[in-house]
Amino acid sequence: MSEAMSAEFDTVAEWTAEVARDLGPEFFTPAGCRGSGNPAALDWLVDELGLTAGESFLDCGAGVAGPAAYAAQQRAVAPVLIDPEWGACHAARSLFGYPAVQGSASRLPFGDAAFDAAWSLGVLCTMEDQSGLLAELRRVVRAPGRLGLIVFLAEAQLSPQDQPEGNRFPTEESLQQLLSAAGLSIARRLRTAELPEIPPEWESKVDAVEEALRRRHGHEEAWRLAEEQSDEMGRLLGSGRVTGHVLSLRFRE
Repeated sequence: MSEAMSAEFDTVAEWTAEVARDLGPEFFTPAGCRGSGNPAALDWLVDELGLTAGESFLDCGAGVAGPAAYAAQQRAVAPVLIDPEWGACHAARSLFGYPAVQGSASRLPFGDAAFDAAWSLGVLCTMEDQSGLLAELRRVVRAPGRLGLIVFLAEAQLSPQDQPEGNRFPTEESLQQLLSAAGLSIARRLRTAELPEIPPEWESKVDAVEEALRRRHGHEEAWRLAEEQSDEMGRLLGSGRVTGHVLSLRFRE
């Protein structure tokens, strides 16, 4: 993982958990979703995947685990987390207490058909082995293959210099090729730009976490690198060169 991405998903992840603990439990889930976007995307995926109480649920590339906690709050699923960064795993365990494994999304340390459902949010474009991620998700989820993705697609082929460090945005064509090779198909999808606005109460909590992080760590290199990464992503989305998509997948028949 690149230095900028390691700063964001390791060092800043631990700082985020520290801030959330100081602010109080009502900040845990919004803080844990920081950078994961609109909670409406999570609502859409929870519904599309048909999650129900007690089901085993994998969050692959879980970060600080806010999305997994949100799913558990909405449908009482039993999350298991995996992330390549130790700091993210430690932060997630400290806030939510879910099982969290440090490991690679392209070599998941779980048995075949181990989970009822899974999602991987904003992870595909950070992977060098994108086909491995999709193949592993298909392997560890039971039929009919309830899988959710948030993916960022390049509207035209981008050079490495045009992408934030560590990102490899697929195009629509290459995404379809990756899904087909993994034996997956898109059941439903929508663009993140079509989602409702973030609720003000949620946004205010995220803003409070951001303010505290900036106040405590704004002078540190890890914060600068993570903010530059976020700003570059924002510019690409704002220009329309990259677009966000929420996907509900199933096994290809």
